Amino acid sequence: MGIQQRRFAAAGSGEPELGHVIVLAGGLSYEREVSLRSGRRVADALRALDLDVEIRDVDATLLPALQASPPDAVFPVLHGAMGEDGAIRDVLDLLGIPYVGAEPHACRIAWDKPTAKSIVRAAGLTTPDSVTLPKEVFHDLGAAALLDSVVRRLGLPLFVKPARGGSALGISAVHEPSELPTAMVGCFAYGDTALIERYVPGTEIAVSVIERNGTPVALPPVEIVPAGGLYDYTARYDAGDTEFVTPARIPEESARQAAEAALTAHRALGLRDLSRTDLIVGPTGQVHFLEVNVAPGMTETSLFPRALHAAALNLGPTLADLIRTRCFP
Repeated sequence: MGIQQRRFAAAGSGEPELGHVIVLAGGLSYEREVSLRSGRRVADALRALDLDVEIRDVDATLLPALQASPPDAVFPVLHGAMGEDGAIRDVLDLLGIPYVGAEPHACRIAWDKPTAKSIVRAAGLTTPDSVTLPKEVFHDLGAAALLDSVVRRLGLPLFVKPARGGSALGISAVHEPSELPTAMVGCFAYGDTALIERYVPGTEIAVSVIERNGTPVALPPVEIVPAGGLYDYTARYDAGDTEFVTPARIPEESARQAAEAALTAHRALGLRDLSRTDLIVGPTGQVHFLEVNVAPGMTETSLFPRALHAAALNLGPTLADLIRTRCFP
């Protein structure tokens, strides 16, 4: 049966039903293991609905397989480069295969944190002051003098992270000038450009957005309380290292602003189907945009599934609805 025939095969009621779905997981980024865990959970949730689901990695066998037997749809759960920079979605567009999530141009914008910050700031959101510095600039201009200028401009404390990437890899909080060089080295281990932000104290939250009947809807905010004070890779993915509170313990007005901020980011960046926006609620209740994720994690400790649960939505049926939206627009 061809792809169009499968896509519009009729159930007993005459309504279209899903055929073969491929979950893309793995890849070669630093976030490969997290992606594999996310992919398994997505596949299990869809299989529980009796859907025909296959997990595939991103390797030399993928393209021939997609060409030989195109699936009804693809659900990308790829984190890091290629998964979130739009490259794989460009390939799926070339093949004419529907997929869940943002289109390539939107992925490229959201993937680059400094660019995303500029766009959401222009859309009216508050985001911490920052500077973006490639590794080559430190080499050419001298690291010591440049870092001194950063501290004078932004003050302390600071937050350092790769301009591209996820899962909190390469991030550091800097409280003293002497800590900044080490933070930069750690950042450059995961990317060639550093985003150095003024640190904003407060309550860290994540607000997920999901599109229902074409309308973006903000899910309840998830509060993040890491045991060590820093929501790094270990705190994100090792069960028990972080406390999650849903809904977040923030003022009602802050919760309203946070929901609106996530929706504004989703729209301003041109995202589609689902996203997750990371925010800080400051001591006065003001909401600050940090970054947005076009491929939210789906592991047992991930924020997106927690937000779905808080909204009384089940993971499998919700993801299946997103797939149907792509298959039967």
